[in-house]
Amino acid sequence: MAVYARISGFGKYLPINIKTNCDLEEMVDTNNEWIIERTGIEQRHIAEDESLARMAVQAGLEALHRAGLSGAQLDLIILATSTGGSGQINLREEIAAELGAYQATSFSVSAACSGFTYAVSIADQMIKTGMAKKALILGAEKMSDVVDWTDRNTCILFGDGAGAVILEESQEAGIIANKLYARGEGSEVLTLAPGGKIHMNGPEVFKFAVKVVKKAINEILLAADASINEVKLVVPHQANVRIIQGVSKSLGIADDYFYLNIAKYGNTSAASIPIALAEAMEEGKLEKGDLLLLVGFGGGLTWGANLIRL
Repeated sequence: MAVYARISGFGKYLPINIKTNCDLEEMVDTNNEWIIERTGIEQRHIAEDESLARMAVQAGLEALHRAGLSGAQLDLIILATSTGGSGQINLREEIAAELGAYQATSFSVSAACSGFTYAVSIADQMIKTGMAKKALILGAEKMSDVVDWTDRNTCILFGDGAGAVILEESQEAGIIANKLYARGEGSEVLTLAPGGKIHMNGPEVFKFAVKVVKKAINEILLAADASINEVKLVVPHQANVRIIQGVSKSLGIADDYFYLNIAKYGNTSAASIPIALAEAMEEGKLEKGDLLLLVGFGGGLTWGANLIRL
């Protein structure tokens, strides 16, 4: 009998502190209208007293609650992050301990803003092959630690937060298909050196993102013998509203196929897709049986997609 990985819970956590575009006007040479026009971002949450681990734990606890599980029942935790730094081993141990997940295999995935799509794909394969039955997939980022707050081209874009989903073994179709991609060529357009700050060539990232998101969507639908008309909602990485508008135009579909919450949270890297998914679920935009498409893209350069039946 076929085994699938199916979403049974979701959660998110955003830090209490909010930095608006007007706040940034006091820090760098920019203004609210320009930021909204170029990015669609109005504000972002910034973790001042909250650690990356605390954000991940809070999102994880919410997902566990919705799935009706305890941490002790987990046998797999995957953390997608680019901002865990050299302490990622201790970070994973802290998260597992706080969740009471003493029996869970745990590791981190670093694929920039595509990290969550990578982590979902890995967990899917582990569940399908019997290596895990109940998995927690986390996307958590403290981007405020790696942003140069004097660089007006990048500091306006990023925020902090965490999102999570629970995947469980099921005999009902869940994750239908995964597509993961990476290439080293052109990686200099978006970089984050160890211990350094984010550097980005905005126009080049825009061109890359529109091209590869369209490619990923087309290829995963082809692999699953599905059409975009069957998809209830696309939850993309929340990087820039113009990118999503460019993708929808190139695909010839309406903008409202894509769920967007970038105005409130900015780009939270590997956390952006699970935060957006949790919010779409909370708002009732998705229900059991719907076909959902996740698509991420980011530094590396990396991109990926997951096609999921809820």
